[in-house]
Amino acid sequence: MLDISVSEVFEILFIVGFAFAWPSSIYKSIKSKTAKGKSIVFLMVVLFSYICGIISKLTSGHVNFIVGFYVFNTFLVLTDTILYFINSRRDKQRAANEKLRG
Repeated sequence: MLDISVSEVFEILFIVGFAFAWPSSIYKSIKSKTAKGKSIVFLMVVLFSYICGIISKLTSGHVNFIVGFYVFNTFLVLTDTILYFINSRRDKQRAANEKLRG
């Protein structure tokens, strides 16, 4: 049996809760092909926060399987961030094409 504290259980629940939100956001980014409605500042703050969580675990000496949850969530946010830039470029191309059409 795993030897985890109550605080670690809640930390896992917190991270897993956010992990359920990101696939939906990624799916919407892929499906919509637009960056409209997305905030790059928000994505960067969340990405920074997960990286800080990983660094916190590594520097505190409490490295355990929970770090994997942080890494997984970081990967999901990074994916959505990359999609933001791809879709932002698409938005700019669409706007330029519409401007040319008149």
